[in-house]
Amino acid sequence: MDAGAVIAWPERYNHDELSAIQHAMNLKLQDEAAFFAEYQNEPLPEDAGTDDELTADQIAEKVNRLARGDIPIGCNRLTMFVDVQATLLFYVVAAWEDDFTGYVVDYGTYPDQRRPYFTLHDARQTLAVVTKASGLEGSIYQGLEALTKGLLAREWRRDDGAMLRIERCLVDANWGSSTDVIYQFCRQSAHAGIVMPSHGRFVGASSQPFSEYKRRPGDRIGHNWRIPNVHGKRAVRHAIFDTNFWKSFVHARLAVTMGDRGCLSLFGESANQHRLLAEHLTSEYRVKTEGRGRTVDEWKLRPERADNHWFDGLVGCAVAASMQGCALPGAEGVVVARRERVSFSELQRRQRR
Repeated sequence: MDAGAVIAWPERYNHDELSAIQHAMNLKLQDEAAFFAEYQNEPLPEDAGTDDELTADQIAEKVNRLARGDIPIGCNRLTMFVDVQATLLFYVVAAWEDDFTGYVVDYGTYPDQRRPYFTLHDARQTLAVVTKASGLEGSIYQGLEALTKGLLAREWRRDDGAMLRIERCLVDANWGSSTDVIYQFCRQSAHAGIVMPSHGRFVGASSQPFSEYKRRPGDRIGHNWRIPNVHGKRAVRHAIFDTNFWKSFVHARLAVTMGDRGCLSLFGESANQHRLLAEHLTSEYRVKTEGRGRTVDEWKLRPERADNHWFDGLVGCAVAASMQGCALPGAEGVVVARRERVSFSELQRRQRR
């Protein structure tokens, strides 16, 4: 862990710590603002947010008066994301028009907590309790099986009577303890053509942006996401995306006025039913950071709010929609390149060259 780190005071750590780097990380976790101000001499901005930062009340009030699970007539895309935790699976289902006008049509947890307000740490029904699996991997696998069986096999009714199915379901595979079992599930699932492991990457101002990624044979490249060619024991196609960009993108959609193109709204008629969802969606704040000649939003978790799982879920739904072809009108670089159709005779002709 300490490899490559430059330490000004190597002896600066406590008796129960192994190195100065561990001590520094403990200080940062205890009080991030104090760590940067007193130990790094780089204090964070006094106002961590921005002037246009949305509140939980503003988000909860963005209801479109559609019934839960109903799809507006203009939507052609239906996506889903599953955020995997040791005790619960958090999921979000969103419908999209081609111009990224979006509608949250369903969200929840597996197992269902059957109460309007809860946290991950006080969950009463857990994966271990419901699945009765002997280990962590088994409970996650069985939980994903049960969740996707109910949602991916379902037909969702659109206003004009057409029936839609979820086109793309991304499953969070970032947590190291669950990565292998998630890859195994996505490979063995009855819906293997729809489900895909995904990895969110923190791309800060000093990081290499996705736009500078060098395409390799077999890669699929999109707008701040990519599906790399696969090799090794996890020979399963998976998605990688820039979490900072897509979190800013989702908040921009939530800030669009109801009725305008590109707006993101919630099902139902009452803001009270979305109070917990709105808290998840405002669980992080952004800090504008400059580096390598560019300015980016870097998102950080608020210390007073521990749960951001439905925020991650909605972000993943937006990434999946981009993978299925949704794009903001006129935005540069958001159009997904489509594969050219080539006849068999043309392929033979090219090989003879």
